[in-house]
Amino acid sequence: MFYTVQGEGRLAGVPSVFVRTSGCNLRCSWCDSAYTSWDPEGETETVEEVVERADGYGANHYVVTGGEPLLQPDIDELCASLDGDVTVETNATVYRDVDAELVSMSPKLSNSTPDEEADGWREIHEEERIDFDVIESYISSHDYQLKFVVADREDIDEIEDILASLSTYDRNHVLLMPEGVDRDTLRQRGEWLAELCKERGFRYSPRLQIHIYGNKRGT
Repeated sequence: MFYTVQGEGRLAGVPSVFVRTSGCNLRCSWCDSAYTSWDPEGETETVEEVVERADGYGANHYVVTGGEPLLQPDIDELCASLDGDVTVETNATVYRDVDAELVSMSPKLSNSTPDEEADGWREIHEEERIDFDVIESYISSHDYQLKFVVADREDIDEIEDILASLSTYDRNHVLLMPEGVDRDTLRQRGEWLAELCKERGFRYSPRLQIHIYGNKRGT
């Protein structure tokens, strides 16, 4: 748990308490929080303990993230108990009718699939990384954003294919974010990605936490 400014998505810059759960059903090759997926760690706490610590920061916004937070059995109770606006960040493979002002979905593109030596995770990840039923369930039930991590210009075609497979969505709710964990990479990719956003009518998402703090845990 940590207090910082939201670095990504349409609420970028909003002071927020991050509650990061450990455990994930995917294994992204470029995961920037491997301590919640590839090598999960952390301590078990009750919902009451988490809420008491989170409320102690005196913030008005909370971000429940992971890993994949919607795998946690008590996540519904946690979201409903936090005293403020809640954003839930999810890979959009699990549906839960959580009490959240914003569901930030980040469906994983093929650029996230690990290599053949990833202890069997390649097949699992590739099979589970996109779930159209889950995505559409959130679109119909919550305020949402669709945030895609883009590593290469060719990723835009895959994004358009995913969107074309949805029965409904608002293009104004689609954000493209450059992949990278250092300022130089984000700047280089951001230059051409911003142009793609202008051409296609998408929103651009920064990674403010990298630009401000670098690739530092707890920011």
